[in-house]
Amino acid sequence: MMDLAPYQDPLTIQRVLHATRTIAVVGLSKNELRASYFVGYYLKRHGYRVIPVNPREPEILGETSYPSLRHAQDAVPEKIDLVNVFRAPDALPGIAEEAVAIGASTLWCQFGVINAEGAQIATDGGVTVVMDRCLKVEHARYVGRMHWLGFNTQRITAVRGQLQ
Repeated sequence: MMDLAPYQDPLTIQRVLHATRTIAVVGLSKNELRASYFVGYYLKRHGYRVIPVNPREPEILGETSYPSLRHAQDAVPEKIDLVNVFRAPDALPGIAEEAVAIGASTLWCQFGVINAEGAQIATDGGVTVVMDRCLKVEHARYVGRMHWLGFNTQRITAVRGQLQ
């Protein structure tokens, strides 16, 4: 069993959230019912530049989708700060190698994406690793406000019943 504590440090997560501007989402789906789509949509709404990485789709969320991180970094003018991974754990070592190669600052592995080899590759390459955490949930916890349904209603709960 892998010790995940080093990859779930709250101060590291907060630092990453505040330093990040451009996010490549590896495995972003065009299907609105998939978690990756909802997370990508949420991140765009909160001002992040979201770059889809999915070789099967030409466009997702109104953005050009790229077949790999290297293709994405070559095509977009911004530096990719964070690589958010929605793929099977066994794909992580290759994704970590690409994240190091493009100079990403952070490799963020969503819930269940746990792979010690991938974490080691990224860490050895100077990339911060966050593992088994949801980027949307952590953003809502530390930066945004989260409603119990997973989105901000812009309403103050205490007065909800009084408003018409």
